[in-house]
Amino acid sequence: MKDEQRRFLLLALLFLFLVARILQLFAGRVPDLLIVTFHVIPPAIFAVVHGARIYRSRGILIFAILCLGVGTLSESVSLRTGFPFGYYRFTDLMGPKLFDLPILLALAYVGMGYLSWVLAVVILDCRNEPLSGRKIVLLPLAASFVMTAWDFSMDAVWADIDHAWVWRDGGSYYGVPTSNFFGWFITVYIFYQIFALYLRNRVTVQSRTSYWRLAILFYAASAVGNLLVVAPLSLGAVFVDATGKHWAIPDILWASRLVSVFLMMPLSLIAWVKASGSVEPFSKQVSPGVPSE
Repeated sequence: MKDEQRRFLLLALLFLFLVARILQLFAGRVPDLLIVTFHVIPPAIFAVVHGARIYRSRGILIFAILCLGVGTLSESVSLRTGFPFGYYRFTDLMGPKLFDLPILLALAYVGMGYLSWVLAVVILDCRNEPLSGRKIVLLPLAASFVMTAWDFSMDAVWADIDHAWVWRDGGSYYGVPTSNFFGWFITVYIFYQIFALYLRNRVTVQSRTSYWRLAILFYAASAVGNLLVVAPLSLGAVFVDATGKHWAIPDILWASRLVSVFLMMPLSLIAWVKASGSVEPFSKQVSPGVPSE
């Protein structure tokens, strides 16, 4: 695929994702499964197309397999044992399931997992150079933080307002157990760390700042989209978790917005600024035949 065609496709996927975030304003009038699909599929395809340019087809295939494998395993184990996320069950909101796990949820690991990885790559200045030294560990840790920030912004909304899943024992964060966020960090760290070890001393394809910024924009669009979430009037003003504790729905929405504004957006801004910094080319390290922009 030529670079111009790739850019057009990536922009189209970003546009579809933005459409999904706008459609959530019309929840109840637009099929829920359509909204969820547009939330998940464009980022997943974006990850494959964008990642193939930087890590080649083999690299992004390995990344996707790690995301799907580790993510699916963690979710499946937690559904049955409560570890590492806590005890919960999925409703039918996210569509077809395989062994009680929605297929779309598994794909979400690929899309948002990749976008979070890219932000960490840019923030830690790991672009366009082989991964080595302490960055082999620091990069997975940073990417895990970025990914968990995304989950922190939306988990209570999807559970309490959208009812995509139900926490059996409730939790201290608007009905969500804190173990969920520790579980997210551990789960994504595992596949990030394995991928970082795969990339050790491997040459990546040199790419321009504008190409990296497409992924940053995608992550930022997710943060901005959280500001558009509204609760259906039919839901009332209170959410009652499985333990009978009452949580004010406006508070849940404001918590999501605050995390988006003061955590996700600053991470996006830092990555955007860092992306504009000078990156020393490694043309001497690039093997013959490796494409570059």
